[in-house]
Amino acid sequence: MFFKKKSECCCGGSCETSSDENARIKILGTGCSNCKKLEENTLKALKDMGLDLTVGHVTDIDKIAAYGVISTPSLVLDDKVLSYGKVLTKDEVIALLKDKL
Repeated sequence: MFFKKKSECCCGGSCETSSDENARIKILGTGCSNCKKLEENTLKALKDMGLDLTVGHVTDIDKIAAYGVISTPSLVLDDKVLSYGKVLTKDEVIALLKDKL
């Protein structure tokens, strides 16, 4: 009654399996459909570029805020925010990553 309610992720915890805070590439977001679409487009872009990199997904609000991001989904490479507040297409992800990887 007077205890703090444990918060649950909007995805029911399934996003924890894809969470990898040590990944070079990260998607920041709460696990909504836009975040999942950006992750999907990023994975497709990496495949088209011939790169075998892990894509992590950060869902913790405090950790997202530490990046200075105010809207999600966000794409991060080597702890630098490349894009936020937009679902990038596969081609847009390729354009952002090609000079940085």
